[in-house]
Amino acid sequence: MIKVSDTAKKKVRELMQEDGFNPSTDYVRVGVKSGGCSGLSYDLTFDNKQEENDKIFEENEVKIIVDKKSFLYLVGTTLEYSGGLNGKGFVFNNPNANRTCGCGESFSL
Repeated sequence: MIKVSDTAKKKVRELMQEDGFNPSTDYVRVGVKSGGCSGLSYDLTFDNKQEENDKIFEENEVKIIVDKKSFLYLVGTTLEYSGGLNGKGFVFNNPNANRTCGCGESFSL
């Protein structure tokens, strides 16, 4: 399961509405893809449909959808949002990552 902090929840719901998605019925699709300085990078989009091998769950009033392969890399991860002076954006705190890059957008196991 992926946890969602209160600040991430607020920002996700805000951005979903701006993009024409309904936070009550649509999903935040979280995934992992090849790339980035450490080998794997995070992918976060909005979606309104489920694929055959997706896992769906709800955390802190956010509906999350993850493909089966990515789920193995993301179990126990917390999605946070940082709006500080050093940069804005979503941050993945992944306990499974052995190494992360300086920007925090990629990792390796």
